[in-house]
Amino acid sequence: MAESNTNPQEQLLAKPNPALKALEVMVGTWDLKGRDFTTREEIRGQSTFAWLEGGFFLVHRFSIAYADRTFTGVEYIGYDEKSRHLKTHVFANQGPEPLEYTWEVDEYSFTNWFGEVGSENHYKGTFSKDHNTLIGQWEWPGGGYEATMIRIK
Repeated sequence: MAESNTNPQEQLLAKPNPALKALEVMVGTWDLKGRDFTTREEIRGQSTFAWLEGGFFLVHRFSIAYADRTFTGVEYIGYDEKSRHLKTHVFANQGPEPLEYTWEVDEYSFTNWFGEVGSENHYKGTFSKDHNTLIGQWEWPGGGYEATMIRIK
């Protein structure tokens, strides 16, 4: 069994990092609609965000239909003390390796980079005043799509 870098007693007393509070704006179920920049193909999906008991991770379950494929998976979003960023790990039906992302969220905007901050593969969006709509776009070298997410619950 692998040894942990943290004393088990310290883990029992640990509290979620306050930076995780920014994720509260994502909690709920969202419908996604969008369109590919190049092909104009429609993109549809649904995402549900809920806290894992204990409050250390936000869990994102998703299903997205895009480019004649359906992408499904689960993403765990937590705070990485070393980088001082919200980091995620995505486990999806399209590959054997988890994908890593870096998030920045506040009451006005949401940015999601594939890998590290500054990646050319990223999503940038803006929340409506009531925080129930997120409008933005994914971009990567040679492509991308516009996307609107609307909270349904």
